[in-house]
Amino acid sequence: MTLESSPQEAAAPRHERTIVDVTSAELPDRVAALLGDGHRPALVAAHQDPDALRVVYLFTAAAPDRRTELHLRLDPADPVLPSLAALSFPVGRFEREMHDLYGIVPQDHPLPRRLVRHHHWPRGWYPMRADAGPPPDFGDPEGPYPFVSVEGRGVYEIPVGPVHAGLIEPGHFRFSVVGESILKLKARLWFVHKGLEKLFQGRLPADALPLAERVSGDTSVGHALAFCLAVEEATGTAVSPGVQRMRAVLLELERLYNHVTDLGALCNDVGHSVLNAQFGRVREQLLRLNADVTGNRLLRGGVLLGGAVLRALPDAERLTALGEDVAEIVDLALGHTVVADRFTGTAPLSTDAARDLGVLGYVARASGVDADARRDHPFTDLRPTLRVPVFDTGDVLARFRVRAAEIAASIALINDLTCGMTPGLVSYWPPSAAHDGPASGVGIVEGWRGTITHRVELAADGTLARAKIVDPSFFNWPALPVALNGAIVPDFPLVNKSFNLSYAGNDL
Repeated sequence: MTLESSPQEAAAPRHERTIVDVTSAELPDRVAALLGDGHRPALVAAHQDPDALRVVYLFTAAAPDRRTELHLRLDPADPVLPSLAALSFPVGRFEREMHDLYGIVPQDHPLPRRLVRHHHWPRGWYPMRADAGPPPDFGDPEGPYPFVSVEGRGVYEIPVGPVHAGLIEPGHFRFSVVGESILKLKARLWFVHKGLEKLFQGRLPADALPLAERVSGDTSVGHALAFCLAVEEATGTAVSPGVQRMRAVLLELERLYNHVTDLGALCNDVGHSVLNAQFGRVREQLLRLNADVTGNRLLRGGVLLGGAVLRALPDAERLTALGEDVAEIVDLALGHTVVADRFTGTAPLSTDAARDLGVLGYVARASGVDADARRDHPFTDLRPTLRVPVFDTGDVLARFRVRAAEIAASIALINDLTCGMTPGLVSYWPPSAAHDGPASGVGIVEGWRGTITHRVELAADGTLARAKIVDPSFFNWPALPVALNGAIVPDFPLVNKSFNLSYAGNDL
């Protein structure tokens, strides 16, 4: 067992990272002990080493910030491991992902159906393996996806997608309904699986940063920052507290414009286009503010390896005025009987379900789960100003209210972080010490949707040997059908928007 500490001692609150090699026989007990000690599964990643397949299980816990990795080596000729799906639902989904992409078999998995795998992929073709070869010709060797059919008097199915009207990425939703009531919803994703993690391999970290910014277009800062934190840990790059505060400003600006966008879209989905227009007016001002700060409306280019760049600081008075504007529009929305009626009690996700499914971000906090990586896995000290709003009803109203509260909290954070800050470029890259041999690092960031985790492994020449990316949408998509049980079909667009999950961030 090896014990490592964060190399960013001068730049961030200290965290403990533990790496343990385990056997297949030890794995279930180790994981059960971590889960019993309050850890959550952050990612499970398969790796192809020269002589073996290796699986990395990353578990995290807060207070204090702990990151525990279990490494399991497998025979590439017979890559079988014990399924942990009975211990953790999210781990079970990671296992299905590994099976589809690497051919690793989770023995005794309770739901061994394909997850990522498309029906035209030939049997035995695992695209993340080094010997996978070129993509296959389109065909139909596995047949259609085996959806579960609900049968009974008056039950019928409504298929939606994968092609949708409007600018939305593909996803297939199959409703089993009686009348307008939803008995079961199955979401089938991965229609835009891009092989993104494979594209990181062999690149220098600086060349891979633009890829990280584009994992999910509305989360440029969150993914870029998680990637940079991971690479900096792997290379031992210490980044100053001032740079980390600049990065935190960018992260909150990203949270602001996305939350404002969602508040307007939720109002629009209940027919109140005027409120949507008012939120859109504020959103446009925030996007222009982003362009002033970074030169890009989506804040691209602000987070750098070992640094950050701000062309200007967000004006505190302007931000405060926008916050007051948002609060007034929120009051108008919740004071409208139609809006309040459509939001209240619609598609609740219970606290127990949220914990069992491992949901993250505002979806978790709307269901009473007090989790926020800014506090639990901090890269800079936000404790004096950070407020984490938590609601417990878990319905559309709670998911609306938690966004509204986070807007006010983000503005307070930005105004506190920028006090005394000087704009400009600060960079500690490339590292002063040469990269020496293989290394790994983890970056954890509270993006606007929830916790983002990146884990990287660097080869001896400094290029990326592996990058594993986990967007919060991977954890949150399974919660959408659970919340919709018992809802009515016309509420689906509203509920879907209240989760607002990323297809691109999920379909890597």
